[in-house]
Amino acid sequence: MTPTNSERFRGICHFENTGELMLVTPYFHDFWTETLDAWVKQGAPEEIRQSRFRGEYFHLDHMRMLREVNLGMFMDKVIDVGGAPYVYGIPPLVPEYEVTKLEEDAESIVLVNTGGQKIRTSKAHPEKMPMYLDFPVKDRTTWEQYKKRLDPFTPGRWPADWDDYVKRINAKDEPVMLNVGGLFGYIREWMGVEALLYLFYDDPLLVEDMMEHLTYLQTEVVKRVVADIRVDCAMYWEDMCFKTGPLISPKMFKQFMVPRYKRVTEILRGAGVDSIFVDSDGNLSALIPLWLESGINGFWPLECAAGNDAVALRKQYGNDIILAGNIDKRAFLKGEDVLREEIMAKVPFLLEKGGYFPSLDHLVPPDVPFAMYQSFINILREVGGQERISW
Repeated sequence: MTPTNSERFRGICHFENTGELMLVTPYFHDFWTETLDAWVKQGAPEEIRQSRFRGEYFHLDHMRMLREVNLGMFMDKVIDVGGAPYVYGIPPLVPEYEVTKLEEDAESIVLVNTGGQKIRTSKAHPEKMPMYLDFPVKDRTTWEQYKKRLDPFTPGRWPADWDDYVKRINAKDEPVMLNVGGLFGYIREWMGVEALLYLFYDDPLLVEDMMEHLTYLQTEVVKRVVADIRVDCAMYWEDMCFKTGPLISPKMFKQFMVPRYKRVTEILRGAGVDSIFVDSDGNLSALIPLWLESGINGFWPLECAAGNDAVALRKQYGNDIILAGNIDKRAFLKGEDVLREEIMAKVPFLLEKGGYFPSLDHLVPPDVPFAMYQSFINILREVGGQERISW
């Protein structure tokens, strides 16, 4: 009997289906809105902007993300900025802040977004990182007000038709991902990086309180979800590393984060969810052992510019880690021969070992040409023993 896509996904994560190619969307293969606009100008079908069409066009395997459960950081909030979409993610607030435009000139707009952040964003390139001007949490008083929006039991956090929703999700043959949130990453979003880093020293008890409340939110939501829904994998979002290492020391990470991660991952693993990813930019090498200790065993996007090397990680950690990404986006700008060399240096070895999902080392940016992405898909299919696509 032909395995379902859910079974294929689990088989790869469990190192059972070695050699199998599975190109997962939307998480591992996802795209800037500007990229899709650029591709249409380069001759791509207009429908390429639609997620389901894009998946069928590139023969990608769809992953069902539980967006209706308001717990994760999804890049699907949209504000119109000068006629172009500003797409962003915020922590799972219920209720969200009201969007308020404060200033506007020929080049930019200043606004408060649904996460309560005051930002200045470019009209010409609204998807690029904005300038952060202010944040909703500054101290214990503002935190006490903010955390009222992080109640796990508020009705707006859940689909109103929960029983029907559960039936629809459990009937699917595609892998299901629960985005369980984050700790450092979320607090960074509501305080700003600099303020949070100072807070670890100036008021560590407040950091503990914020992370403790996040853990409470996550455990309560996760318990309800896994009791009713077949979940194939989970994902944390942290973005807590830069080019050469983490933004806080491993010692701090172990003190503040490891025990709280464990409380969530123990619930997940107790329900059979043993593929638990973390999405973080930057160099992860110093934190991977601590994430593994925490029960987190999957890593994406493994940015090449930050020194992550999936081949070296596989040799170092063996079957203890699941890997995704690590195809250098810069290779797409250097011609098909360089792109092929990048793929062949990594993908055959990693597929043979198992536990690997090939993709770019982040979302596909707008300077990646449409024709090069087509070549990328066909080279991967060639390595995986699949027929080339004739577009």
